[in-house]
Amino acid sequence: MNNRYCVIMSGGVGSRFWPVSRNRLPKQFIDFFGTGESLLQMTYKRYCQIVPKENIIIVTHENYKDITKEQLPDIDESQILIEPQRRNTAACIAWSAYHIREKNKNANIVVTPADHLILNETLFKNSLEKSFELASKQDVLVTLGINPTRVETGYGYIQKDDDKIDEFHKVKTFTEKPDSELAKIFVESGEFLWNAGIFIWNVNTIIEAFENHLPEVSARFEGGNGLYGTEKEREFISDMFPSCPNISIDFGVIEKASNVYVLPSDFGWSDMGSWGALYDINDKDENENVSLGNSVLSYESHNNLISLPKDHIAVIQGLDDYIIAESGNVLLICKKSEEQRIRQFVKDAKVKFGDDYI
Repeated sequence: MNNRYCVIMSGGVGSRFWPVSRNRLPKQFIDFFGTGESLLQMTYKRYCQIVPKENIIIVTHENYKDITKEQLPDIDESQILIEPQRRNTAACIAWSAYHIREKNKNANIVVTPADHLILNETLFKNSLEKSFELASKQDVLVTLGINPTRVETGYGYIQKDDDKIDEFHKVKTFTEKPDSELAKIFVESGEFLWNAGIFIWNVNTIIEAFENHLPEVSARFEGGNGLYGTEKEREFISDMFPSCPNISIDFGVIEKASNVYVLPSDFGWSDMGSWGALYDINDKDENENVSLGNSVLSYESHNNLISLPKDHIAVIQGLDDYIIAESGNVLLICKKSEEQRIRQFVKDAKVKFGDDYI
């Protein structure tokens, strides 16, 4: 267990959950379910069952240092890595790997976003136990794949190869967010899994993968050897980090590597990446509407998601398949089938109305 580490990536702004998720309070810090726990707190609690809590690292943007400490009061400040600038997931993961290697030369690491929902914690833990076992013994990069339950265009897909190590399939191809026609072919073929974006590997395996596939990133972080975990680390990162390529771990490393294996899993996963994902996991009324709160009257309306501040009410009539979301100074009314456009709406709102609205 002491060789296990967890890296929780918690620096994103969650623009697809706008207007509830804003720059000043992104979705990972929000209690979406009225349980008293944010998505970050739920994620931290989940991994405390698998990894010693002192081995959990939170990587977040400097804007969210204080709220991270507030929501996770029992972690030491040294467990929070503060990004001076957002450079996507490759830089984030590389930094955490070099930081952890300074502490433990043979650490096994699980990397996860802060905003996932897992419904079956027992099955999830079983999947991680198997993945840690494989990653600790073989030079492989492991990812968790979710058996698809519907045609979904908002997720990436992983194609399984027939080559296997026990239950783990070698990865044949990755496809980012296919259109509905291609997604339907993927699901019907039985060869594809949803990409959950959860990775398990040995620290030396992932650093070698960076050296092979993103040497411009590994070279930068190699320059910090001997500084990680010291008072000089922050200064080094502040100077170097902004020059890192802005690229995801998927594009930069995972899709290029030949030693990636996927474990097909069924543990009730949602990436909580969009309003549609929130709609899917919530209870519906007799007209298939989801109301996050009780202050809604609906007439001749079906398949909608309504999210309002506690002291507001909404009366909707004749709407089908819409997102109606109000927060602060913004009201969003958007076709649920068009929610992928919300990121563009946010950009347009910033241009026309300014930063106070994003």
